Amino acid sequence: MAKIRSLVRPVSSRAAVLGVAILLFGPVVAPFTAVELSSASALEGDLGQNFTAVSNGAVTVNRDGWSATVVRTATDVNSSQRFAKEQLEAAGLGEGEFICLVDLWNRESRWNHLAENSSSGAYGIPQSLPGSKMASAGADWETNPETQIRWGLGYITARYGTPCGAWAHSEAKGWY
Repeated sequence: MAKIRSLVRPVSSRAAVLGVAILLFGPVVAPFTAVELSSASALEGDLGQNFTAVSNGAVTVNRDGWSATVVRTATDVNSSQRFAKEQLEAAGLGEGEFICLVDLWNRESRWNHLAENSSSGAYGIPQSLPGSKMASAGADWETNPETQIRWGLGYITARYGTPCGAWAHSEAKGWY
């Protein structure tokens, strides 16, 4: 799920926060994989939401007096997946392996390079545990999806051979 930077109106419980998140993001944003900012304005009237671009590629969503800033958009996911596909093709792996990778990382992080598992501490697109392992692929591992993808593909190759091997393991065990 997309990270929420701030809620404008205060809420008093987790249930209320969850309710607000569902109201704000339910039909449109989960996590902006279906709606890019460029096409979001066309949907404003139909969905009762409006979208405003803010700095660093973030988006503010407003609905029924509530406002939240969301960190990522479909463009992030699309460019990350495009980069991963290029890396797989360069390694001689085809469309089937890419499909397995998409399924795997959809399950792990929804391709969110800022995703963090609050219980385990796993981080990023590949959900590295600990996240700092990805430093072997680059010092910018916390913020650069391409660095995370390079590390994740290296991990998958070393441990499972291919993304489909990692996906099969994830299906059987619930983790990879």
